[in-house]
Amino acid sequence: MNSFSDRYKEAGVDVTAGYKAVELMKNHVARTKIPGVVSGIGGFGGLFQPDLGGMEEPVLVSGTDGVGTKLKLAFLMDKHDTVGIDCVAMCANDVVCCGAKPLFFLDYVAVGKNVPEKVAEIVSGIAEGCVQSGCALIGGETAEMPGFYPVDEYDLAGFCVGMVDRKKIIDGSKLAEGDVLVGLASSGVHSNGFSLVRKVFDINEKTVNRYVDELGMTLGECLLTPTKLYVKPILALMEQCEIKAVSHITGGGFFENIPRMLKDGLTAKINTAAIPKLPIFDLLQKEGDIPTREMYNTFNMGVGMCVAVAKEQAQAAVETLKAAGADAFIMGEVVSGGEGVVLC
Repeated sequence: MNSFSDRYKEAGVDVTAGYKAVELMKNHVARTKIPGVVSGIGGFGGLFQPDLGGMEEPVLVSGTDGVGTKLKLAFLMDKHDTVGIDCVAMCANDVVCCGAKPLFFLDYVAVGKNVPEKVAEIVSGIAEGCVQSGCALIGGETAEMPGFYPVDEYDLAGFCVGMVDRKKIIDGSKLAEGDVLVGLASSGVHSNGFSLVRKVFDINEKTVNRYVDELGMTLGECLLTPTKLYVKPILALMEQCEIKAVSHITGGGFFENIPRMLKDGLTAKINTAAIPKLPIFDLLQKEGDIPTREMYNTFNMGVGMCVAVAKEQAQAAVETLKAAGADAFIMGEVVSGGEGVVLC
């Protein structure tokens, strides 16, 4: 491409670096190609032709999010190939809560300085997240913004579009007292609560490299563990059981997210002893002197997603989710009352 501008480069924007970044990311994007992809990257819009076969009333479902201040750890550790997984997971996990199958994803990377190799590394993680959720990466934007971001920092966001037949939408309307809550284990802190995480651990170049016996790795390695994607297990469960409600446990923890799937007059009674314990949360609570109630109101506490099914289908749901690659367990039940969430 015969496109360049020396004066623009003097101002901090190197357009040729952008072209190189696109070339370097093409192989990563190619990994995500699925039936329905019409266009490659580089056009003005990403084209996708959905398969409407078997659907009576197709409904599009969208979700958008970013990675938040977890990116600060990626900067300190100079490791950029996993935060893209977080970005996709924050969007695709939301979309599947409605019962929708994610179709495609677009990203937005804003950098202080466009280093093509770093951008390609970021996109490699986005592509991996798309592969794990079965959707295509059909486009995106890399914006070089000198003076707005430091030269070695960036922001990352994206959005996902999925589709579901209207009659299969999961909306909590069939939820009833006696239904069982099934938890899907998280991989760690995921991508929420990192402003508090960074404050508690005084995150800097030294502390991210601190080896922690309880974690079996450095603090930075543990915290940078990417968000678990639950798309394929949830879609597999939909084929075997009637899912009455789903909640993606993100920022706000149990107390903010689980009530979003409940009908008025119902409460989620959580058996905290049934949830597998992750050492990172014990460490956070201890070093931050954080009350238990606030831990469950900030972090996922080992549960990345909560699914409600009828009592007679609970064990089958656990087995189906495990067969699909999720660590699943019964974590509570739905009871009458208007408390939202009760920890037991």
